[in-house]
Amino acid sequence: MMIAKQVVVFDAADLTAESTFWAQLLGGTVDADDDWHDVNVDGEPRLSIQLAPDHVPPEWPDGRPQQVHLDLFVDDIGTAHDEVLSLGARLLKPAADISSAEGYQVYADPAGHPFCLCWG
Repeated sequence: MMIAKQVVVFDAADLTAESTFWAQLLGGTVDADDDWHDVNVDGEPRLSIQLAPDHVPPEWPDGRPQQVHLDLFVDDIGTAHDEVLSLGARLLKPAADISSAEGYQVYADPAGHPFCLCWG
């Protein structure tokens, strides 16, 4: 079997908030339909957002499972932290020691999907 294309799809009740967040974070653009938004980076689809009016966000780590998450490796956790918060993310789990050589922090995007900013 050959996979020709791979795209991660998130469910969200608010397509615009979710697709705008990820497009800004990834440096891409949004191609929007009524019930589906594609986030493209350098002309290639990176992820898609599907309308799910009844979407219930995960409450990880203390409630509903996280369902799926992205690990994004960054050079400067301080700068990346400030940027994702300014775009609408929420910090879910801070690192025990942000000055360590490697680590991660867990955030939620506007629809509540967890993702990690990792370093090291």
